[in-house]
Amino acid sequence: MAAARPPLRPSFAIGTVKVRTGTRREVSLPITRLVTGAEVSLPVHVLHGREDGPTVWLDAAIHGDEVVGIEVIRRVLEQLSAKEIRGTLIAVPIVNVIGVMVGDRYLPDRRDLNRSFPGSARGSLASRIAHLMMTEIVAKCDVGIDLHTASDRRSNLPQIRCDLEDPRTRALAEAFGAPVIYHARLRDGSLRSAARERGARVLLYEAGEAWRFDEWAITAGVDGVLRVLHSLGMTDAPPPASQPPRPSEICWRSGWVRARRTGILSMAVSLGQHVTVGERLGELHNSFGRRLAIVKADRDGIVIGRAEAPLVNSGDAIVHIASTDPGPPGTPDEGLQDPDDYADMDGQVPLDDQPGRPTD
Repeated sequence: MAAARPPLRPSFAIGTVKVRTGTRREVSLPITRLVTGAEVSLPVHVLHGREDGPTVWLDAAIHGDEVVGIEVIRRVLEQLSAKEIRGTLIAVPIVNVIGVMVGDRYLPDRRDLNRSFPGSARGSLASRIAHLMMTEIVAKCDVGIDLHTASDRRSNLPQIRCDLEDPRTRALAEAFGAPVIYHARLRDGSLRSAARERGARVLLYEAGEAWRFDEWAITAGVDGVLRVLHSLGMTDAPPPASQPPRPSEICWRSGWVRARRTGILSMAVSLGQHVTVGERLGELHNSFGRRLAIVKADRDGIVIGRAEAPLVNSGDAIVHIASTDPGPPGTPDEGLQDPDDYADMDGQVPLDDQPGRPTD
């Protein structure tokens, strides 16, 4: 006598749509209307597996200039089938739809969407988008992966930012396999903070430069996402090429080395390079070619971010070094990760030097 088939999972409800088991649906969740009357909507992909498993979301482009994650999500979805995965995967490739449309990091009112969570159904445009994400996506998920890049003409080494003091989150971060895992405390108004209050574990992936499809950042992101899905039991096995070359380096503190003079920067270090105190990172010259200053490392560690613009002003952040010294759990970080960590600053980083500022 043939074994009885397990009962079908119920359909997955999102917006006004119900996604049947073993199927993939593209759903548009209404956000607002343009002055022309055209509707702006949040694009969502839902893969609802036939077997039980966790519900996971992926999102990208919360900041309108961060496009690496859009391509990461496209490539991840290309490798998955709703007939084969266990659980449910929700992917939102572009959260800040208007920002991407007009080529701006922020929304038209200059609000930072990643400082607007959990949002409100009757608040500002940023608040309404945040509320939509929270009610239709985050509230239905166990785990999320929030995809970002550096901003303001900078690039970031592929890295996971998360709460290393939470064992489950740390296990997910280690499964991702990025070169660096950085302990970043929760920041009020961020998606990661709002989602954690709802009980979800969130990894924030940082890699690459704004407005660029950096292949190394995309590849590391795709491989990392697939490894996390495998670790959660949603897929049978990650591709062989996605195996991490070595364990991630754990970092508890970081800080920016800043320009002491205004000049033209010649950078001498690359992302992922290990440096020691006093090591030469680059030089500043004036327009006549005269050397003004040698930029030196102020700590031992690994370069996780660097400026890409050759013209710098005195006080500008040049090289971001994360300390690989383990330090005691809960040791506060010494500097911001990027200007996108703070709202309403228009790309400035006035608070990097203040110790103990939370990051996201």
